[in-house]
Formats: sequence, structure tokens, C-alpha cells
Amino acid sequence: MKRVKILCIVIASAISFQSAKAQTVDEIIGKYETAMGGKDKMLSLKTVKMTGNLGVQGIDVGIVVTAAQGIGTRTDISVPGMGEGFQIMSKSKGWNYMPFQGQTAPQEVPADQVKTSQSQLDIQGPLVNYMEKGSQAELLGKEIVDGSETYKIKLTNKEGKVSTYFIDAKSFYRIKSIAKVKAPEGEMDMETSYSDFKKTEDGYIFPFSQTNPRGTIVFSSIEVNKPVDEKIFQVN
Repeated sequence: MKRVKILCIVIASAISFQSAKAQTVDEIIGKYETAMGGKDKMLSLKTVKMTGNLGVQGIDVGIVVTAAQGIGTRTDISVPGMGEGFQIMSKSKGWNYMPFQGQTAPQEVPADQVKTSQSQLDIQGPLVNYMEKGSQAELLGKEIVDGSETYKIKLTNKEGKVSTYFIDAKSFYRIKSIAKVKAPEGEMDMETSYSDFKKTEDGYIFPFSQTNPRGTIVFSSIEVNKPVDEKIFQVN
């Protein structure tokens, strides 16, 4: 009888080990893709237009983000009583125009910043088809984020830029990311939290709330795969 108990313990341990071992980074990313509507669905995402507001010191700043996969992204910013500005990033150039910060004309983004900002053009998500994009993924274990258990994934792209993603262990939504960004004071980690996930009428799932050190953007509408004039990603 004693031998039977020992055998059962050994078998149970083996099963437990195999179960833990089965949670590879690719399986977790696969579950993330499924949770977001499926890999094919995500790969069919070509354009997106997100309209919302950013609360800054009691002021509702209007935000409109328009992006085309692999082509460009433009963020139009409207500050009540202070004018309208924009940020543009394309494959080769970028521009900033912030009249409410004293700028009188669009300023071109330095070439090194354009290079490190190319991930912004991947609206399908850097985890989708990551190997085909030349990136490497590594599972760093689990971590609690805002009370939720998450899988922590380190992604290194082909340029060597490292980002970290936190995938909720229950919903398999991406609820947090950490990326290196360049700021006036030097390179820093930019943390972004995602919440209020909703499905659009086209069947795509997006977080309608995004929070970073600059504030929280709440999107009121997200339009998918509508025609986008690529001229908006240029400054003449």
C-alpha cells in the first residue's frame, strides 16, 4: 500500500511538471492572439482611427490617433483655447508640432529617434508574428500586476530594442507594457497600462483606456480598416 502511495505521488509530480513545462512563451502568445480575436484577425488589421480624450490638469485634451500598418501613424492633439498640434511618424521621417509648447512650425524628429520609434507602425502588435519580424521572445515567469497574475514576456526586436509585456493569466489580454523611449532627460522606461477591453463592430478587441506617466487616454470610438490618405503622414 505504501508503494502504491509513493507511485501515485511520483506520477502526480510528473504530471504537474509536464503541465508547468507546457506553458511555453509561444503557447502564451498563441492564447493572447486567440483572446484578441485570433491571429488571422489581427493580421488583417490594416488601419485604425482612435478618438478620445486625455485628462491633463483638469483639461480634456482631444486625441485622435490615425495609423496604417507599416506605413505611418499620426496623433492629432487639440488643447482647448491653445490650438491644435500633431505628432507624425513614418518609415523614414517624423515630425512634432506643438504650438501650445511654443513651437511655431513643425520640427523634424532626429533620425535616431525615427529608427527607435518604428514599433509604433506595427498596429497589429509586436507579439503577432514576432519571429517573422525578426524578434525574439522570452518568458520571464509570472508577476502580479494590479492584483492580477500575469505572464511576463521579454521581446527583443531585430534592432535590439527590448520591450516587456504582461499578459493576464486568465483573460490573456495584454494589460501592461514597458518600452524604452527617448526623452529630453535621456532614455527612460515608459510604462503603459491597458484596461476597459471592448470588441468593435468588426470583431476586433481593443483597450479603450490606456494609462502612462503622462495621463490616461479614454477612447470614445475606434474605427478599423477604413480608408486612410497616406498624405497625412507627411509634412509638406
